[in-house]
Amino acid sequence: MSYQVIARKYRPQRFSDVVGQDHVSQTLANAISTDRIAHAYLFCGPRGTGKTTLARIFAKCLNCTDGPKVDFPDDDPKAQEIAEGRSMDVLEIDGASNRGIDEIRELRDTVMYAPASSKFKIYIIDEVHMLTKEAFNALLKTLEEPPEHVKFMFATTEPEKVLPTIMSRCQRYDLRRIPVNLIAEHLKYICGNENVTAAEEALYAIARGAEGCMRDAESALDQLISFCGDNINEADVLSMFGLTAQEQLFALADAILAGDATTVLTELNALAGQGKELGRLVGDLLEHMRNRLVYTVSKGDLGMLEISEAEANALKNGTGQASEQALSRVLDVLTDCEGRLRLATSKKILLEVSLLKAAQAKGAMSIDEVLGQLQKLRDSDTPTASPPPPMQSTPAAAPAPKPAAPAPEPEPAPAPTATPATAKEPVSADDLQALWKQLLAGASKASPFTQTYFQRAQPVSFQKGIFVVGLSGEHLALVDNQRNHEMLAEQIKALGHDGVQFRFVDDPPPEDSVPEPVLEPIGDLPEPEPAAEVEAASSTKAKKEPKPEQINPEEFKNDPLIQKALELFKGRIVEVRK
Repeated sequence: MSYQVIARKYRPQRFSDVVGQDHVSQTLANAISTDRIAHAYLFCGPRGTGKTTLARIFAKCLNCTDGPKVDFPDDDPKAQEIAEGRSMDVLEIDGASNRGIDEIRELRDTVMYAPASSKFKIYIIDEVHMLTKEAFNALLKTLEEPPEHVKFMFATTEPEKVLPTIMSRCQRYDLRRIPVNLIAEHLKYICGNENVTAAEEALYAIARGAEGCMRDAESALDQLISFCGDNINEADVLSMFGLTAQEQLFALADAILAGDATTVLTELNALAGQGKELGRLVGDLLEHMRNRLVYTVSKGDLGMLEISEAEANALKNGTGQASEQALSRVLDVLTDCEGRLRLATSKKILLEVSLLKAAQAKGAMSIDEVLGQLQKLRDSDTPTASPPPPMQSTPAAAPAPKPAAPAPEPEPAPAPTATPATAKEPVSADDLQALWKQLLAGASKASPFTQTYFQRAQPVSFQKGIFVVGLSGEHLALVDNQRNHEMLAEQIKALGHDGVQFRFVDDPPPEDSVPEPVLEPIGDLPEPEPAAEVEAASSTKAKKEPKPEQINPEEFKNDPLIQKALELFKGRIVEVRK
């Protein structure tokens, strides 16, 4: 008998032999047991995951002797005919080479004939998405209402290319990529039957390289047996397929999470010197970092991961090495690198830069974290009231004076217009009004732009170091800013009140009580003079009067009130006139 490759020799012959697709196998088995067999099925999934295999097993269950039944004998002649491709009633059609309307018309014409020796006539169309639109349309009516003896089974790797009208007439089953540990266990079973000794690390390396495809893994094992003989180790697998040893991968990941740039470059240079495929390296590194993140988030739940025992130990040893946020930032950098690597001219340089960024990203902070820290600092630095200034001496701390002649009492200092800011008792109404007038005069000089707003305000209270000013709500947003707070604090400090904070509230004064603009005293008015003398005096005065104060255009544009007005009225400054 001629040699048969492993992928064909160990192809599953019944539902219990299918690896990693229990959700489909169990559903089809239940459909047979309950006699709920549909007329059309669509199997979707990646290559090598068992689409055509499941269709053949399903056909054997339907057409076996005394079928349909799930547990048919291995030596059943009808099942053997289907497995060997000799059955007249099970027709396998390649959709890629029979994609035209003529082939589908021929199929439609033969559908009406009864099966030769079985219960059903079964059509298995592989790569059905390759059929043309016209061919699909020609199949629609037959697919929706076929004869009782006809069953259709379609297989495709690209279900999105199948017409919705076809898909709506089928029961769809999506096959998944097979987990790494299940592939490794199946390869171990095959090695046992073939009398081949294979290290567990080698089998896991093959399974990782297969990327969920059982047929690729079996073909790789077949190739390795031809290359290595009866003894396969991890080094053979890595050298043949350009994979990275798990120890090297873990060392590179640890260096990235430790922020050790020197070790990162050293490990990468060693892997590149060994001829490792850089694209595959980034993919393996991404998967390992993803496993670390899942392990961290799930609090050490290994049931959510498809990993070997060696990787499980590496995850346990690396517990606490990086937080969830750090791992997420590293994954973002590696994902971006993987996307750009396909178009990069110098892949090694791109990978070096990306791994260095990943090492730096571990210790970086996101924008949200920075804003959160700033908010905490702002909240902690916002005082509720100004603390009282420390006294230079207290009776308890002052040393006892020596006996001496009584000194004359010092003259009392003149009483301020308002109580100090540190006084606990509120300031009286008269003193508050007097202090407000003085403060308003100084503020009008310091900030001419705010003079109008402050003249339409009123003092509400002044106690415990907080000066409350009331004005209309429409002016609050224009006045209540850091610049005005600092300006008013400086002005009231000049009046003898240090450490005062200002608070603006919506409490405008009555319209009839708005004070007149505060002007500087100008003295007594002069007696009227003759017209000639007035004219001469005015010309002389014009020469002696100082020029009006020049306005700084930049300062004017950057004033908070001007900026707020521009934002409020959706305007812009065209010209600043002196």
